Amino acid sequence: MKARVTVTLKTGVLDPQGKAIEGALKSLGIDGVGSVRQGKVFDIELDGADKAAAEAALKAACEKLLANTVIENYRVEIGA
Repeated sequence: MKARVTVTLKTGVLDPQGKAIEGALKSLGIDGVGSVRQGKVFDIELDGADKAAAEAALKAACEKLLANTVIENYRVEIGA
């Protein structure tokens, strides 16, 4: 089973890397960019077929390791 965990900064948390990317895009002549927020994506392959158990395990992984829940949000998506 495959899963994707997406971690992003919470609204209101400063994102200097996103600002740098935004500036770089504008300097490359890419128009229409209002703002950029950067994040992390983890593609994880899991053993087993129990989606509920997989989601619970991934949420625990996010709380303990993958995300800094003080300043970051995370989203878990379970695929086939």
